[in-house]
Amino acid sequence: MSTAVALGASLLTAGPVNASAPQAAQPTAAEASVTAKLSKKRLQRQQKRATWAVKYAYKQIGDRYRYGGTGPYSWDCSGLAGGSWRKAGVKLPRTTQQIYRAVKWKVSWKGARKGDLLFFYSGKTHMGIYVGKGYMIHAPSSGKRIKKVKLNSYYKRNFSGAVRPGYY
Repeated sequence: MSTAVALGASLLTAGPVNASAPQAAQPTAAEASVTAKLSKKRLQRQQKRATWAVKYAYKQIGDRYRYGGTGPYSWDCSGLAGGSWRKAGVKLPRTTQQIYRAVKWKVSWKGARKGDLLFFYSGKTHMGIYVGKGYMIHAPSSGKRIKKVKLNSYYKRNFSGAVRPGYY
């Protein structure tokens, strides 16, 4: 049974009241294969960029911390992360909170891989670049230098999220 409604000079006809919503078309095997290949290529490109970002971060060890620093000889934590990923071909926003919001691929503590950006404290006010094997490189605070540190229980307690840039 269908219902007709007159609106001005036109007539609209609605379908049956109990009709189900249209179903999304299922991808064919060929479409699924193309998507898988595309995803694999993107993932490989992301991993290559992550390797470059980590290499660049290693080269900055020993540089001075400077609030608002974006390099090349002094950095703050988000400046170091942004500069490292910029050298790998990925542009990130300026601050820790902006970076966390902008990068859509969120990562867990246990799921972190080289190049992931780790955030700390409730306001995501500090960050570092995960370099693998339980270590990160970060710009600690005023008066200190860029360094590689072990992710111990202090960092785990204050961990507030992580992202994986470079996948698009």
